[in-house]
Amino acid sequence: MRPHPTNRHHTAGFTLIELMVVIAIAGILAAIAIPSYRDYMIRGSRSAVQTELLELGAAQERIYLNSGAYTASVSAAYTGLSTGGLGITSGKSRDNKYALGVALSGTQSYMLTAEPVAGTQQDGDGNLTMTSAGARLWNGKSW
Repeated sequence: MRPHPTNRHHTAGFTLIELMVVIAIAGILAAIAIPSYRDYMIRGSRSAVQTELLELGAAQERIYLNSGAYTASVSAAYTGLSTGGLGITSGKSRDNKYALGVALSGTQSYMLTAEPVAGTQQDGDGNLTMTSAGARLWNGKSW
């Protein structure tokens, strides 16, 4: 006996409308998630360079204890003396997203800086500074 023409067999699968609804929902979720993830990555890199600045500040204090002055070089080899440097040969943070620098004010104070490297995701995030007096600033605000 043949099935009646009005009895349709249901086939497995999705209709085009169902597929388009799923794609639209995925697009909306991606539009929300991608910027949030980007912000998370920027904050993570900023936090990492803050830790590096604290480490460099500690190295500066060890140098000062050994020689009575701070070093003016980030990239020279670390010797533990003011005639050496802080040992960051590349002059950049570990993730290469910040250029590191040091400026002296006489022999009694220093300011460490981390400036975002152009072309990285940190570009436009603002500079970070840390001084021998303990001031820590990012975009004019304390960190």
